[in-house]
Amino acid sequence: MLNRVGHGLPGLVLALAVAVVATFAGTEVPVVGGPVFGIVLGVLVATVLRPGETLRPGLAFASRPVLQASIVVLGATLSLQQVAHVGASSLPVMLGTLAVALLGAWGLGRLLGVRGPTQLLIGVGTAICGASAIAAAQAVIRAKDSQVAYAIGTIFTFNIVAVLAFPQIGHLLHLDPHAFGLWAGTAINDTSSVVAAAYAYGGDAGSYAVVVKLTRSLMIIPIVTTLALWVARRDPDGDRHERRFSFRTLPWTKLVPLFLVGFVAMAALNSAGIIPSTWHSALTFTGTFLITTALAGIGLSLRLGDIRRAGIRPLLLGAGLWVLVAATSLGLQVLTGTL
Repeated sequence: MLNRVGHGLPGLVLALAVAVVATFAGTEVPVVGGPVFGIVLGVLVATVLRPGETLRPGLAFASRPVLQASIVVLGATLSLQQVAHVGASSLPVMLGTLAVALLGAWGLGRLLGVRGPTQLLIGVGTAICGASAIAAAQAVIRAKDSQVAYAIGTIFTFNIVAVLAFPQIGHLLHLDPHAFGLWAGTAINDTSSVVAAAYAYGGDAGSYAVVVKLTRSLMIIPIVTTLALWVARRDPDGDRHERRFSFRTLPWTKLVPLFLVGFVAMAALNSAGIIPSTWHSALTFTGTFLITTALAGIGLSLRLGDIRRAGIRPLLLGAGLWVLVAATSLGLQVLTGTL
C-alpha cells in the first residue's frame, strides 16, 4: 500500500502545485476561475515538461479519485430537498438532450461513415457522462481498445473546448446561474468539465450543475442495460455464458458510482443539520480546490497524439453532436420556461 502511495506521489504533487497557482490566478481573475486555470496551466505545463510514465499514476489519481472526492465534499453544502428539486426540474431538458444525442449519433454517424462501436461509444459518451459512460458501454459491447481510444479522444477534445467556451457563451447570452448550470449539466460531456465550466461561471451555477450532471449520470443504468439486451439478441446462438457476461462482469460501481452514493449521503447529513452551516464556506473552498487539482491532473495528462489518432471523422461526429446537444438544451429550456 505504501509503495503504491509513493509510486503516485510525484504526479499528485505536480497536480497540487499547478492547482495552487491556478487557485491564486482564479482569485485574481474570478471571471475565469481556478478550475479553468487548472486545466489550461496543466496543458501548458504538459506541453513543456511532457510528463513521463513516472508521473502518470499520480496524475491519474488526481484526475479521477480526487475529482470524485470533490463532488462528495460539495454534497455537504446541499440539502436533499435541493437535490430532489433540481433533479426533477431538469428531467425534461435532460431526457430531450439524451434522445437527441443518441439519435444524432446514429444519423450523423451514418452520414460521416463512422459506424459500429465507435459510433455507439461517442453517442453514449456525449449523451450521458463522457469517459465513464464509454467505459461502462465498452464492458457490454466489448469494443476494441482502439475504438475506445478514438471515442475517449474525441470526447476529451470537446470537453476542453467546453470548459473554455461555455462560460464565455453563457455570459454573452446573459444566462442566470441556474440556466447556465442546467445548460452545462445537460450539454457538457464529462463530469470534470461540467464542474469546471459551472464553477467558473459563478453564483450557484456550480452546485446546480453538479446535481443536474449526477442525475444525468444515472441514465447510464437503463442505457447500459438496454445495450446488454441488444447484444444478447444480436447473438442468440452464441454461448450462454458469453451472453450473460455483460451483466455478470460489469461492476455495479460503473452503474452507480460510489462517489454518487457519497454525494447523497453528505447531502443527507447536511439536511439533518449534522454538518454546521458555518462549515459551508470552507467546504466549498475545499471542494473547488480539489476540482482544480483534478482539472490540473487532466491537463497534465493530455497527449496530443491521442487526439490526432482519433482521426477527422470521429472528431466531426463529436463536434456535430456537441453543437446539436448544446443547442437542444438551450431550446428545451426556452420551451419549458426554465430559461
